[in-house]
Amino acid sequence: MHVNTPGRGSHLRSRLSRRLRRLPRPRMPHDLRNVLWASPARLFVVLFVVVDLAGASLLMLPVAHAKGSGLTPVEAIFTSTTALAVCGLSVIGIGSELTVFGQVVVAVLIQAGGIGIMTLASVLGVVVIHRFGLRLQLGVQAETRSLQVGDVRGIVMRVVRASLVCEALLATILVPRMWLGHGIPLGDALYSGLFHAVSAFNNAGLSLYDDSLTRFSGDALVLLPVALATIMGGLGFPVLLELRRHFASPRAWSLHTKLTVSTTLLLFAAGIVAITALEWSNPTTLGPLSTSDKLVDGAFHGIMPRSGGFNTLDVGAMDQSTLLVSVMLMFVGNGSAGTAGGIKVATLAVIFLIVWSEIRGHPNVHVFGRRLSPGVIREALSLLFLSMTVVVASTVALLVATPFQLDQVLFEVVSASGVVGLSTGITGDLPEAAQLLLVVLMLAGRIGPITFASALALREHTRRYDLPESRPIIG
Repeated sequence: MHVNTPGRGSHLRSRLSRRLRRLPRPRMPHDLRNVLWASPARLFVVLFVVVDLAGASLLMLPVAHAKGSGLTPVEAIFTSTTALAVCGLSVIGIGSELTVFGQVVVAVLIQAGGIGIMTLASVLGVVVIHRFGLRLQLGVQAETRSLQVGDVRGIVMRVVRASLVCEALLATILVPRMWLGHGIPLGDALYSGLFHAVSAFNNAGLSLYDDSLTRFSGDALVLLPVALATIMGGLGFPVLLELRRHFASPRAWSLHTKLTVSTTLLLFAAGIVAITALEWSNPTTLGPLSTSDKLVDGAFHGIMPRSGGFNTLDVGAMDQSTLLVSVMLMFVGNGSAGTAGGIKVATLAVIFLIVWSEIRGHPNVHVFGRRLSPGVIREALSLLFLSMTVVVASTVALLVATPFQLDQVLFEVVSASGVVGLSTGITGDLPEAAQLLLVVLMLAGRIGPITFASALALREHTRRYDLPESRPIIG
C-alpha cells in the first residue's frame, strides 16, 4: 500500500493549481461587463422606451381617467413621455382629467425620469473616464473633485438622496403656504405640495392646475421656492455636489462648475431683466399687476424658460420679442447631468469662447487658466449644429402640417426639444401626427444631447496617419 507523503501531496496540489491557472477562464462576466460599459446610452434608450410604454399603458386604463373611459393611445403616450422626459407639454388636464391613480402614475414617471436622467448623465461621465487610460482617469478625477472613478453605486445613491431631500424641503414650504395662504384644505395642500415639489425639482413643469401656477401669481413664498428648486435640479448633480463641498471656495471649483455657475447666473440675470422689461406694460400679462407682483412674476418667467416649464402668465399673450427671448433661453437650457434640457450652458460657454478666441486671433481656447481640448470644441460645435438642424426641420414639418404661425410653431418645437414645457396654447389643438412629432422631439431632447456627447467621447480614435492639410475659404 502506497501512502502519499505530505511533501508529495503539496507538490501535486501545486502542479494542479498551475494547470488550472493555465485553463481559459470563463469570459461571460467579462464580456457582459464590457457590453454594459460599451453601450450604456443604448441600454438607457431601451429602458426609457420600455418605461414610457409601461406608463402609457397604465394611463390608458379606465381607472386612470376621471370619466372612466381611459386616455386615447396618443394622449397616453404623449402624457407618459412628457412626464418621463420631464418636459411639461400636455394635451390633457393633469388635475381635471386624471384620477388620483393617474396623477400618481405621472408623478412616479416624473421622479423616475428626473433621477434616471441625472444618474445616467453622471454615470456616462464615469464611463468616459473608465474607457481612457489611468493617467487621464487621475487627471479628470483631480479636475472634477466630485466623482470617483467607477463609483456607480455611489453616484446613484447620491442622486436619489439629493433629489428626495430637495423635494422634501420644497414641499415643507409649499404645503403650509397653500394651506394657510390660499385656503386650500390641508389634505389637498399636502398632496398638491408634494406633487409640485417633485415636478419643480425635476424641471417637469407639470401642474395639477389647468392654468399651471397662475393662481399663485405674485406670491413670492410659492413662486420663488419653486424657481429655486428648478434651478437646483437644472444645475446638474456634479455641480450640486461640488457646491456642497466647496461653496465658499470658488477657486477650488472644477472648470465645469465654474463655466456652469457663471454662465447660468449671466443667463438668469439677462432673462429676468429682458422678460420683465418687455412685458412690463403689456395689458394682457404684467401690465395690470402691482409693481411687486410684476417683479415677482417677471423674475419667475425669466427663470422658467431655462427648462422649468411653469407659468403664471398667459404665454400666448406675450409680445413677439418676449417669445423670441424665451425661445433662445429654452434652446440653451441649463446645466449638464441635471434635469434640464437644451444644449446646456457649458456648451454655450464653449461656443462663445471659441468665437472670442477666433476674434482675438488666439490658436487655442483658454478659460479659467485651462486650455480646452480640440475634442471638447468638436463636441460643442457638433451638438449645436445637430440641435439647430432638428429644430429647423421640425419647425418646417409642423408649419406644413398645421395652420399655426411661425412664432407659435417655433416656440412649441423648441419647448419640446429643449424639454421645457412652456406653450403658447396650441399643444392640445395640434393634429395627432403633429403631437407624435412632439413626442419624438421630447425623446430626442431628453436622450439625444447626453447620448450624442458621450458617444463622441467614447468613439474617439487616434489615427496612425493623417492627410495633407488644406484650407477652404470661410465667410
